[in-house]
Amino acid sequence: VSIPLYSVRLMDGGGRCSGTVEVLHRGQWGTVCDDDWDMRDAAVVCRELGCGEPVDVLGNSHFGPGSGTIWMDDVDCTGSESTLKNCTSAGWGKHDCNQTKNAGKCMHSELVNGSRPCTGRVEVLHRGQWGTVCDDDWDMRDAAVVCRELGCGEAVDVLGKAHFGPGSGPIWMNEVACSGSESTLKNCGSSGRVSDCHHAGVICSGVRLVGGPHCSGRVEVLHGKAWTTVCDADFDQKDAEVVCRELGCGPPVEVLGAAAFGRGEGQVWTEELQCRGNESDIFSCPTISAVKHDCSHDSDVGLVCAGSVRLVDGGSRCAGRVEVLHRGQWGAVCVFGISTIAAVVVCRELGCGEFLSINAGYIPGSGPIWMSHVDCSGTESTVKHCGSLGWGEHSCLHYYDAELICSGHKMPRLTDGPHLCSGRVEVLHGNTLATVCDADFDQQDAEVVCRELGCGHPMKVLGAAAFGRGEGQVWTEELQCRGNESEISLCPTSSVKQNCSHYNDVGLICSGHTAVRLLNGWDYCSGRVELLYLSDWGSVCGASWDMKAASVLCGQLKCGSAVALLAADWFGEGSGHIWADVFDCHGNETHLSECPISSWSRAACSHKQAAGVICNGELFHSCSSQAFHEGQVRLSGGRECEGQVEVYFSQDWRRVLLDSWSVPEASVVCRQLGCGSVLNFSSSSPSSPDQHSHICVTGFNCSGSEAHLGNCSSANLLNLSCSSMEQLSITCSGMCYINLKTAHSSIRLVGSGGDCAGRLEVFLSGSWGTVCDDSWDIEDAQVVCRQLQCGVALSAHVPAWFGPGTGPIWLNEVQCEGNETSLWNCRYQSGGKHDCRHKEDVGVVCSGGVC
Repeated sequence: VSIPLYSVRLMDGGGRCSGTVEVLHRGQWGTVCDDDWDMRDAAVVCRELGCGEPVDVLGNSHFGPGSGTIWMDDVDCTGSESTLKNCTSAGWGKHDCNQTKNAGKCMHSELVNGSRPCTGRVEVLHRGQWGTVCDDDWDMRDAAVVCRELGCGEAVDVLGKAHFGPGSGPIWMNEVACSGSESTLKNCGSSGRVSDCHHAGVICSGVRLVGGPHCSGRVEVLHGKAWTTVCDADFDQKDAEVVCRELGCGPPVEVLGAAAFGRGEGQVWTEELQCRGNESDIFSCPTISAVKHDCSHDSDVGLVCAGSVRLVDGGSRCAGRVEVLHRGQWGAVCVFGISTIAAVVVCRELGCGEFLSINAGYIPGSGPIWMSHVDCSGTESTVKHCGSLGWGEHSCLHYYDAELICSGHKMPRLTDGPHLCSGRVEVLHGNTLATVCDADFDQQDAEVVCRELGCGHPMKVLGAAAFGRGEGQVWTEELQCRGNESEISLCPTSSVKQNCSHYNDVGLICSGHTAVRLLNGWDYCSGRVELLYLSDWGSVCGASWDMKAASVLCGQLKCGSAVALLAADWFGEGSGHIWADVFDCHGNETHLSECPISSWSRAACSHKQAAGVICNGELFHSCSSQAFHEGQVRLSGGRECEGQVEVYFSQDWRRVLLDSWSVPEASVVCRQLGCGSVLNFSSSSPSSPDQHSHICVTGFNCSGSEAHLGNCSSANLLNLSCSSMEQLSITCSGMCYINLKTAHSSIRLVGSGGDCAGRLEVFLSGSWGTVCDDSWDIEDAQVVCRQLQCGVALSAHVPAWFGPGTGPIWLNEVQCEGNETSLWNCRYQSGGKHDCRHKEDVGVVCSGGVC
């Protein structure tokens, strides 16, 4: 901790602001003779030590004889000197004095026994004797006077019950009653001396914020006797944490440089704080000498802390239960004895305009009740500086928590709509409810209204009284929201003069839901669909859910696209609400809130009809490395199994150079596409040279047995334009080249709502039948997905998810290598010879696209 170095000190007086005067000269402390010692000399010492004004001058070694050298005699100050050493005297060490004539001086008040400067037990000097102050009725207004008298900044806390240890001697003051504006504690009223009580203590801040509203301003640090500004280059977020905490404010909101709250005066602090961020005050932070940069008052740092007073549960930041932050914890304020002036101070402190009304009992809180019988003068910057019975002193229940409404209270609501998140926009401004003119309401305003109501995103703004004409007033203000505010009370407004009637009442439809999740699936990307509406989770009715909506949901969850729709039988029944909203998605939306809702109901479905979804997002975990991103292949040119080869590589589609290609690579491409075997490959000219990147891919090296091009050795990009080079075109055998048993149409997946997930069925002997799960594994599922051109298998076996089949069980003991192009190329048992039941029918989930 940086300790200020003084050239004068007071010794043996019980505190730093009273005692025998000593000065430092040539590295040695010595005393001052009391010859000609007067109040002007004492004033210089008091100012130098940051101890306020002198109260008395005392000679004849009142605080005991000193020792060592007597450095000064016949001191003669004008009273304006910054240090005693600048006053005239007989000369250093020249005197006709002895140690029984040492000078001394004292203060009215002092803080003793604290762990740092400006904290401790309050003591006052009366009739030449130091004594304590009783903690009866001791409050923040009394503490503010002490802190001001001692030049110690703002009062942060009052502590009774001898928190800083019991004092000794008389108890000079009891039931102190300061207004808060007095210059010294002895100017406050009190009931006089008592014989026994607990002693009062005070914590003052060693830092202050100047030039802004409460809990914000230019940072100034008490250094010795003077307040100094702080260079913005020497102040960081951890320092800000400590400053805000020491001042009893909320956490730091913003650190501002370049004299954001105006240029200070006096010195710029020559120390740099090195706070860890968990200290209780800046005097507990290490410091180092600041880097010798050129720092002026143009670089004074400013700080905005969160406030230490708030209104909660009233619909906006300008209405609700009064709570104050004390010792790091929010607590209520009792309505007993509270004055209307206190309410005025709260509304002004919060920037919420004028006080309108005060109540109790509507929204009781919990936790501590910090203040009761709050009494303010009206000049306080925060209600925490007003008088009260003391922190935590009350005879109150939470039913009597004080609740305020300020004129800045603005709370929206939506009325007469088909659901809670749509309707005519109405604003409660103060105590008055009014509709809003459609000409004064835009998309940014709608964003804030939907957000404040917990209704998601705005879907549509409707004019011309779309939800019916309101009653009462039409609001005479126009919202000018930026769109990122948390509530409309934070939006600027302007007065409007246009002629607007209830025929122009604006309406709003919000999305309603604010979050989505999938529950009871095998991973994050599968399960029962649930949406969050107004803090309530509920299932979605399967009757109002389709693959397009499911795909949008999968994309929103970063789970790829939907491959199956399932009912509650597979993911279990939910509880609570059933949302029967019909999302009319096109499928290309990025968020469900972008889909129109054609109907909205909350009771048209049962939990047995809840929708379930399987997304192919697990592909990113189950495929081989780069399976989805790298090595995806397609043929351009308009025919299914013939065309120019394009490979997805390095986040773009690339053409392939002919000279890097051979039969094994071509065979893998045909197999991957489900197009049989390779017939030929040849050179081709780019059909659309500007459609893709000019960089081609080369260097694939396959054995020919791979199921996927991504399983071949890595390719390389050709870092030259390949538009004039020979590029690869390929022809595969396709459907016409293989017999019926290898045709796509001879197998299918059913029961999911999509083509790429479901119960596996095969067509034999003129009818569809199922496949038994005996010996079934991931290689078998991969072949099915490849044959159906549905990408890769996400799961080896999904028993019973897609329900038991009917009819014959055609295949059993299927054993594929994994690189076959058709299930019929694998080994299996057929002809109905098995010991299986339909509860063992195989289900398959594919990724849904070639990968």
